[in-house]
Amino acid sequence: MAAALKLLRQAPLTAKFGLLVIFTYIFVALFAPAIAPYGETEVVGQEYEESSPEFLLGTDNLGRDMLTRLVYGARNTVGIAFVTTCLAFLVGGILGLLASTLGGWVDLGLGRVVDVLMAIPQLIFALMILTIVGTSVTSLVLVIALLDSTRVFRLARAVSMNIVVMEYVEAAKLRGEGLWWIIRHEILPNIMPPLVAEFGLRFCFVFLFISALSFLGLGIQPPTADWGSMVRDNATLITYGITTPLLPAGAIALLTVGVNFVVDWFLHKTSGLKE
Repeated sequence: MAAALKLLRQAPLTAKFGLLVIFTYIFVALFAPAIAPYGETEVVGQEYEESSPEFLLGTDNLGRDMLTRLVYGARNTVGIAFVTTCLAFLVGGILGLLASTLGGWVDLGLGRVVDVLMAIPQLIFALMILTIVGTSVTSLVLVIALLDSTRVFRLARAVSMNIVVMEYVEAAKLRGEGLWWIIRHEILPNIMPPLVAEFGLRFCFVFLFISALSFLGLGIQPPTADWGSMVRDNATLITYGITTPLLPAGAIALLTVGVNFVVDWFLHKTSGLKE
């Protein structure tokens, strides 16, 4: 704990700001029912009511409280993006490590499959698959995780290829250590910094991707609160000079900036560069 506090005190202002943003979003997501003034799908007023003491951010196109929807959107959008990113790293990371460690036809076969998937524009591919399999949360997570795991595969394979040729890995093989022992004890610890940094960046991409799909109507489905669909449903207010629909977009942008600040600081710390 003392070491963590010392590291935090030495962090630049941008990293402290990023950490504050991230922890604020986590707090809001975990305690959304206690923070939100109304229920997530509760209709509490007329359509498009202006800001008032009762509705601080007004109401949406169905008369639901915008502040409540914004708070619950943090739980849904950020939570689903986090689960999707974890699944993408689990699949892509394991396959990338196997490809670099085993080599041969395993590396060649997995590489060609990944090349085919990456050759198709991600948004178009996701729209096509989701149109076929449906737009449930499960299918949304699985489709995006599959598409994003190709990027994780390429990174995990690239960084681990530099490790598998090291002498200590060869020594572990000569000692008769198994494949998974070598991956867990020799390769994975040495490639964690770039993978952790990529996790933060990949989370941002997944987060933005889910919001874009929701804006197009194929992401998180109503009545579940989601920032992308909130922008779409209330975009007409912008023509009347009301900036409320920009708040979900601002929440998306703020989290993206905060995560990137922290990732940049983490990369600098793990690179060994001096201030």
